[in-house]
Amino acid sequence: MKLMKSNITMKDIANKLGVSSVTVSKALNDKEGVSDSLKVTIKKVAGEMGYRFNSAAKSIKDGLSYNIGVMIPQRFTGMNDSFYLRVYQEIAIHLDHYGYFGILNILSSEDEEQLNFPRVYSENKVDGIIILGQISKKYIETVQNMDLPKLFLDFYDEHAAIDSIVTDNFYGAYELTNYLIQSGHRDIAYVGNIYSTSSIQDRFLGYYKSLLEHGLAFEDRLLLNDRDERGYYIDIELPEKMPTAFVCNCDQVAYNLCEFLNASGYKVPEDCSVVGFDNDLYATLTSPPLTTVEVDIEQMARTAVKSIMDKVSNPNRRNGRVLVQGKIIYRDSVRTLEADQVKINNKHK
Repeated sequence: MKLMKSNITMKDIANKLGVSSVTVSKALNDKEGVSDSLKVTIKKVAGEMGYRFNSAAKSIKDGLSYNIGVMIPQRFTGMNDSFYLRVYQEIAIHLDHYGYFGILNILSSEDEEQLNFPRVYSENKVDGIIILGQISKKYIETVQNMDLPKLFLDFYDEHAAIDSIVTDNFYGAYELTNYLIQSGHRDIAYVGNIYSTSSIQDRFLGYYKSLLEHGLAFEDRLLLNDRDERGYYIDIELPEKMPTAFVCNCDQVAYNLCEFLNASGYKVPEDCSVVGFDNDLYATLTSPPLTTVEVDIEQMARTAVKSIMDKVSNPNRRNGRVLVQGKIIYRDSVRTLEADQVKINNKHK
């Protein structure tokens, strides 16, 4: 284990970067006269060298807590939900570069229903809050009434004037569906409750755009529901006439679908192909491993932290909706249909 010098000074950081101690001081205290990119570099190096802000002394001096709340709705924190905890870990790492702590706050279903403020807010424990994962429409109004910098991460709401950072759900699902069509598939289903979250809806719209561009008809039987109105998973009902491929709104749903298909006597990808979204743990737990869209968690966290830090320094700062690009990870859950197979499938339509 590498031991770090415990009394790192601003001069040590300045020497390492070849800048003046005054520049380091300005950067660490978010003063003007240093570019944003240099501030980030100085804070990152300071964190790596083990420099620690005296948060207690600083908070007395400038009225800040040097904490950011990261609020996740309880339904996204079950034993099988690893995605948001991974995002939180990345956020905490990036906050540390700014001398901030990330306080994880689970929004209980009861508090969400009763529209209660989170305690980290009502007790003035944070300088800003990142809401990670879609909250109910009514609770969005509660968040709007919080008088501090705030940010939606991994979802957005058209009616709320709150900045958001999301992965490019629309384009990711569009590209994934294009890949299935290029692989010979013409009868492709979408699995997800399109009224549940903005991400699921945008992924559906990307899938739908791909069908439109390729002159493929969308039928109601091709939209399969995966969860109830509260966001909890339900059994997926397969259509009477089976599609050759399924676009699932996330890897966990793709995993659930593959298990159900196997239990129903279908083989993946021999009988039907399945793709997911996220590239989380479920993508490799699924047999065979899933072709999916990888969400750039590190980039999302970095962008979120920079945005919330900007807002702490300047509460009137607006960035709107920021999209983070994902990429397709190709694995073994898609079968390429031969031309004669496509003809057979079309004949049965």
